[in-house]
Amino acid sequence: MTFLDMLRNAERVNRSLLCVGLDPDPARFPAHLQGDATRIYDFCAAIVEATADTAIAFKPQIAYFAAHRAEEQLERLMAHMRRTAPQVPVILDAKRGDIGSTAQQYAIEAFERYGADAVTLSPFMGFDSVQPYLQYHGKGAFLLCRTSNPGGDDLQNQRLATLDGEPRLYEHVARLAQGPWNLNGQLGLVVGATYPAEIERVRDIAPTLPLLIPGVGAQGGDAVATVKAGLRASGSETTGPIIVNSSRAILYASAGADFADAARRVAQKTRDELHAARS
Repeated sequence: MTFLDMLRNAERVNRSLLCVGLDPDPARFPAHLQGDATRIYDFCAAIVEATADTAIAFKPQIAYFAAHRAEEQLERLMAHMRRTAPQVPVILDAKRGDIGSTAQQYAIEAFERYGADAVTLSPFMGFDSVQPYLQYHGKGAFLLCRTSNPGGDDLQNQRLATLDGEPRLYEHVARLAQGPWNLNGQLGLVVGATYPAEIERVRDIAPTLPLLIPGVGAQGGDAVATVKAGLRASGSETTGPIIVNSSRAILYASAGADFADAARRVAQKTRDELHAARS
């Protein structure tokens, strides 16, 4: 089963467009776990178990594990997600981007060490920095395109004067991903929920690609506007799915012992909002 097949299956089974982001910060853990980096696995595993039937994908952010020397806990968590929610694909949020020989090693890390179903990448160094990930047939790779941070304007929104029509950089990335770079149908794009007009523009350029959309929840992105901008033809099989990520609003819904139950309630509410918006 390809990554795209897994996404569509999770969307059907869980009736969901929601991606649950796993950005564990021990300083924000509930009181009985707070400040204890050795409990990152326990915290994230509880969130996974509570939200497994609400998600189209899980998205662990590797820096939140590596900063606390918790890579081994991430390996355990990846295995736990495969056991607990085998129907839900896992996107490793690593944002790698390096020359081909180094990219090969990062691909081994993402797909062999951690067993991710997809990974996020920076396309800034060009196709040869992306190609090693595409050697893993059936795996996915999401290219940063129009990100939700304010500094995204510094490069992504600038026009390319040497190309016909002077497209903005993010538009050019979308065209490359929809066209010549997408050799095996493995690519997707990252577009921020805080820019719904740009989501709509990316969807126009790349109608068949899956879109990973962070920024709903704590970052202020509007769920309804995101769905309307990112979906076409009522989510038909010819249109790429959208994966709308929420992290902090779900993870830290409660500072008490009921944190997993609270996370489930927020995940269900967000899932239902997204589902209602598509119709």
